[in-house]
Amino acid sequence: MAKRANQKIKILYLMKILYERTDDVHGMTLHELSDALLEYGVEAERKTLYDDLEVLRLFGMDIEARKDKSVRYHVVSRDFELPELKLLVDAVQSSKFITHKKSNELIRKIEAFTSRYEAQKLQRQVHVANRIKTMNESIYYTVDTVHEAISKNVRIRFSYFEWNTKKEKVLRHDGKRYEVSPWALTWDDENYYLIAYDSEAGIIKHYRVDKMLSLSLSELPRDGAALFADFDMAQYSKKTFGMFGGTEEQVTLRVHNRLAGVVIDRFGQDLVLLKEDEDHFRITVKVAVSPTFLSWLLNFGDQVRILAPTSVQTAYKDLLKATLAQYE
Repeated sequence: MAKRANQKIKILYLMKILYERTDDVHGMTLHELSDALLEYGVEAERKTLYDDLEVLRLFGMDIEARKDKSVRYHVVSRDFELPELKLLVDAVQSSKFITHKKSNELIRKIEAFTSRYEAQKLQRQVHVANRIKTMNESIYYTVDTVHEAISKNVRIRFSYFEWNTKKEKVLRHDGKRYEVSPWALTWDDENYYLIAYDSEAGIIKHYRVDKMLSLSLSELPRDGAALFADFDMAQYSKKTFGMFGGTEEQVTLRVHNRLAGVVIDRFGQDLVLLKEDEDHFRITVKVAVSPTFLSWLLNFGDQVRILAPTSVQTAYKDLLKATLAQYE
């Protein structure tokens, strides 16, 4: 008998067919598997399919034979369960920094981890309030380049822009390229940020990754290792509201008891809450005092009061006066 064509690749196609067309609910008979292989130009006899299925089981595929009117073969477990894939799809769709185009590409790739039937259940739109997709498609390559620089222990150079009222990109520092030592990437307030050491200023700074352009590696080694030796990213994020810089202060607040969950979510469970009276507690936190932090306090009205220092009280009063002045 003449040797059948494409036999060496048959078992790979069989694996592909089983992963794509079967799951815990949907199975295929030997006849259906044989017909599916013919779509790839591969002929298969019943006996060889039995042997191939056994080889795939030995390889680690969780294949079950279930008998109803006929015997059907199912892949019953995979690396990712459907709820896990749904979680990944939701994360991709709701992430601000991932563009619509890249979201669709990633979801198609996620669908490849399950059967074509279960993949249909992943086609769902997640609606998240105030979520605007970024327009900067190059962010993925920027992140990759930053990781490369960290791995190679070198600085990076880039241009940094902001939007004007005409929706045009305007380079900051009159187009002068930044050169910093990258140490970490963090996610805060729906945006990716680079945490880096600015050798010229001698301080740690952060930059919105989606606003970085023309990123390249420098040949100069990174600076700031001593500052980052014990750097706590969680603490840095807690005290830097919305990644807007400001003078770092120890701020004492009197807070209504009903806001305990809010402040714990913001500052962490290690926060010490001291009883002030029957309705209030007192906390002392280290924060970067910026307009964003003061605006955050404004959300809670008379349920939060700044007790100290007086400089922060004054800054808060000035913000309130400036806001009220617009309506007088």
